[in-house]
Amino acid sequence: MTADLENVFPAADDIPAAFRLDGTLEQREYLLNGELVEWQGPLAPVRSPICLRGDRGQPEQCVIGSTPLLDADAALGALDAAVKAYDLGQGSWPMMTVTERIRHVETFLSKMKQQRDAVVRLLMWEIGKNLPDSEKEFDRTCDYIADTINALKELDRRSSRFESEQGTLGQIRRVPLGVALCMGPYNYPLNETFTTLIPALIMGNTVVFKPAKFGVLLIRPLLEAFRDSFPPGVINIIYGRGRDTVSALMASGKIDVFAFIGTNKGASDLKKLHPRPHRLRAALGLDAKNPGIVLPDVDLDNAVEECVTGALSFNGQRCTALKILFVHRSRVDEFLERFNTKLASLKAGMPWEPGVKLTPLPEPGKIEFLSNVVEDACSKGARIVNEGGGRNTGTFFYPAVLYPVTPEMRIYNEEQFGPIIPVVPFDALDEVIAYVCNSDFGQQLSLFGNEPKAMARMIDACANQVGRINLNAQCQRGPDTFPFTGRKNSAEGTLSVYDALRVFSIRTLVATKDNAASKSLVGSIIRDRESSFLSTDYIF
Repeated sequence: MTADLENVFPAADDIPAAFRLDGTLEQREYLLNGELVEWQGPLAPVRSPICLRGDRGQPEQCVIGSTPLLDADAALGALDAAVKAYDLGQGSWPMMTVTERIRHVETFLSKMKQQRDAVVRLLMWEIGKNLPDSEKEFDRTCDYIADTINALKELDRRSSRFESEQGTLGQIRRVPLGVALCMGPYNYPLNETFTTLIPALIMGNTVVFKPAKFGVLLIRPLLEAFRDSFPPGVINIIYGRGRDTVSALMASGKIDVFAFIGTNKGASDLKKLHPRPHRLRAALGLDAKNPGIVLPDVDLDNAVEECVTGALSFNGQRCTALKILFVHRSRVDEFLERFNTKLASLKAGMPWEPGVKLTPLPEPGKIEFLSNVVEDACSKGARIVNEGGGRNTGTFFYPAVLYPVTPEMRIYNEEQFGPIIPVVPFDALDEVIAYVCNSDFGQQLSLFGNEPKAMARMIDACANQVGRINLNAQCQRGPDTFPFTGRKNSAEGTLSVYDALRVFSIRTLVATKDNAASKSLVGSIIRDRESSFLSTDYIF
């Protein structure tokens, strides 16, 4: 393993030409009020998790570009553009018909698809995501946009009719909320971000969008697409440190919708800055400590396959990753043996290499953090039970399987968000149920077993604790038509293609008495197309 780690990073000449970057990408532009404005201030260097072997053979981290370090004034300028474009709900975008807004989003999707190669290459270089997963993230995002368009068409078709109840005639439609601030995570800097950004836009809100802390440059190929697809001020894209930019935006009180994917502490701190929190709608995807629970009567081949993938896909850097494994004591030895065998077969290397599953980590200080967590567990009785576990070089950390893990260890409750697999032996279901019930997090869990009574008991015990229970399968977000949510410190609100349209809108009702005079008035408005809200137009 030591020899393998020494060769995990390439020399510059070893990188295939198709995946090389064309020099350092210095970005000074940001999108403000329909224009690409050049920032004259300081820039933030973008360091890739990919290191190169230097002359002495030591890995040296690459600086692949830079992005604008906007200040509070620049961020507030972007907010002012969004506020002006919304114009208290009277702007052209919020007043636009659903059909017209859909056309703008369709234009953006067409232009976005032209940038696939550039975005995929930057996903690999900026966050270390392997090539198949980078391609999947881009394609899934495009599919999500198309699905959102279709979902809005269906929603609008249902809203095109009038309802008559107790002598009252009414039409109910969904309308925008105002100005949205959208911030996504670095592990899915395109997909997770766009699952809030696109619904916010298509429902008629105006948006200030700040890219994730890593995966920033990959938005650059899309700036022109945003600029050319939407009216000025509808979408504004800013960069910089959150404490300099986002804090000012929230403190202004002009943000109506806060879409954020990150830590619960970060979300809480930002929400506290808003002077009128009762007027702030929030859609939050936060921390998770999803357990995988392996019962005695289980198909171990399937459980191991799903647990390895669930714990180590993208190096465990997913909110939906399996973060802790509870394995019944009668099966734990066999489980660990099979798990470690499967883990040893995972190829480590650079994102573009065929078959690579384990790649470098983008977060500064992450290697030290993971090493400290492992050291803490080992000092309290756990052992690293897989060959080479915990060894590291540069930005690469080889997965560590820790066993037996106990409640005194940091890894028992703390989210690692990386390639550490803690394994806890248990004897009775009550032990696992107590963990789930007392956890500060409540996103998902996975149950592995074939005995109906035990599975049913676990389902019933955990249904009020988490947002999703996966049977004999790893935790995951998809399909995007299913609700994605969490309880406790793991989420606020629910996202899916269907739910996101509701998160970024509110129902408004036009009502009148169900009599001849009212019907004549409403009929005249509709017939002469005097109103964009009061309409029976049907979108095909």
